[in-house]
Amino acid sequence: MGHETYEVLALRYAERPERMRQENFLEPVDAHDTPMPMDFFVWVIRNANRTVVVDTGFDHAEAARRDRRVIRLPSQALASVGVDAASVEDVVITHLHYDHAGTLGDFPRARFHVQESEMQFATGRWMLDDGERQAYSADHVAELVHRLFEKRVAFHREDGEIAPGVTVHRMSGHTMGMQSVRVPTRRGWVLLASDASHYYEHWVRRIPFAICWSRGDLLESYGKFESLADSEDHVVPGHDPLVRSLYPAAGGSLGGDVVRLDEAPSRTLREVFPER
Repeated sequence: MGHETYEVLALRYAERPERMRQENFLEPVDAHDTPMPMDFFVWVIRNANRTVVVDTGFDHAEAARRDRRVIRLPSQALASVGVDAASVEDVVITHLHYDHAGTLGDFPRARFHVQESEMQFATGRWMLDDGERQAYSADHVAELVHRLFEKRVAFHREDGEIAPGVTVHRMSGHTMGMQSVRVPTRRGWVLLASDASHYYEHWVRRIPFAICWSRGDLLESYGKFESLADSEDHVVPGHDPLVRSLYPAAGGSLGGDVVRLDEAPSRTLREVFPER
């Protein structure tokens, strides 16, 4: 590659182990009444020149409101890999749902990168709909508006560059302004899908997650994955515990709660989902 490459880390900070399978799908699925735990991640993209953080998670208060379990605050997870949240200059917010856009105050120097359509969505008429609004926190959205008035928000329309080689791409469907992040690594182009696909199974089987603003847009977004990533094994979903078993631990105090996405997975998706 004739451009910079990056190390990419997935850091688990929270979990919801009791979640059931049917809760995770918009349509009826097999084995619907079996457990399908959910992990919550933030991501780090870094090399010797810069560090970019993707998403900011949520705190203990938000966890209590929603019956989730915070294992460690996102800032604590970042500190475990040598990233000081207070020093980070660029943060990508993939979308403004409560589990991706909280703890903004822990990043006092950061510029926050969002899709313009996501800000319109979270502050517009769509929030009058109970189904759409419930995954957002008014406090988080209001805090981002405050950062906007400090000129610390960068808006992107469809595609945009965050750092040399690191780009965002609108993947509407889960929300209006959902965006994924494409990163050049030593193993090729990796796509951090975030909640464009919560689990591998969503896009592999083309069955949307339960919260879905536009099914048609989401299916179209699934089709973009392979064109942006080097292969299906370069796509990383937003909440799948399988990520932690497929990718090697990064080392350090958090063990398998931090994995290296710039390393090859231990199994291919063809091996994980042979029935396709």
